[in-house]
Amino acid sequence: MANEIPDLECLERAGTGKGAARAARREGMVPGVVFGGDVDPLSINIPFNKLLKLLKSGRFKSTLFNLKVEGHEDVRVICRDVQRDVVKDLPTHFDLMRLRRTSKINLFIPVEFINEEECVGLKRGGVLTVVRPEVELIVTAGDIPEKLTVDLTGKVIGDVIHISDITLPEGSKPTIDRDFVIANVSAPSGLKASDNEEGDAEGEDAATEE
Repeated sequence: MANEIPDLECLERAGTGKGAARAARREGMVPGVVFGGDVDPLSINIPFNKLLKLLKSGRFKSTLFNLKVEGHEDVRVICRDVQRDVVKDLPTHFDLMRLRRTSKINLFIPVEFINEEECVGLKRGGVLTVVRPEVELIVTAGDIPEKLTVDLTGKVIGDVIHISDITLPEGSKPTIDRDFVIANVSAPSGLKASDNEEGDAEGEDAATEE
């Protein structure tokens, strides 16, 4: 389970409609709405600079947040849309959806590599090449894994780690329907160059003998 779901602090917006939304923007806020969960929609505001920072950091639309609005119970939400100005490409409105614990959502889960000291390939000078430091999974909102773990014990140079080699949390699955690569243990560049030089030398010897 994820130990910490980031908080998203917003303010309740008085009034609805275009007039209230324009007033919010004049005050340096971005208007939004929270919907779903079998309760009435809630109109909210978030400081413009705060939302812009979240958008620039990436994954805003695939991150589960703990929404905090004064006077209301905390609730888990995920962003479903961010509307932008067609000219300036800056956020003008956003939609959040309340989630039940049984809701299925797409989230990026980080990958952690353990027991590097027990990896035969790394001991012999190999290099761990990480292809996917995080994996997008379909997970249940009430059972979100903190991370995916790859055990490098016994891995040798040339070994490739696929998503099928990782034990996924029950009820979750990758969004990509194929056995994609997570990482590999490759030979050091110096060794590769040496191999190539040896190969070239053998080729030259063969050509000389002919």
